[in-house]
Amino acid sequence: MAGGWSRDGAVQDQIDSTVEDALERARSRLPAGESLTHCEECDAKIPKARREALPGVRLCVKCQEERDREEGPVAGYNRRGSKDSQLR
Repeated sequence: MAGGWSRDGAVQDQIDSTVEDALERARSRLPAGESLTHCEECDAKIPKARREALPGVRLCVKCQEERDREEGPVAGYNRRGSKDSQLR
């Protein structure tokens, strides 16, 4: 049930759109192609199990963790932040 100026299902559409955006962002960050045998940052050997589990891997676990920490969490757009955002 919608209230105010929004149509029925508008809030769910906003939620679905937010989830789709997050999935697209996550998929775009996945590696692709053939995995490297050695880390491109520190030249440490990348274990075979990691290369098989994540095709296209280019960094060792330590360097990947460091990169993830530097990038920090992705803050999505809060579509519920204002009434105006529910009208779109």
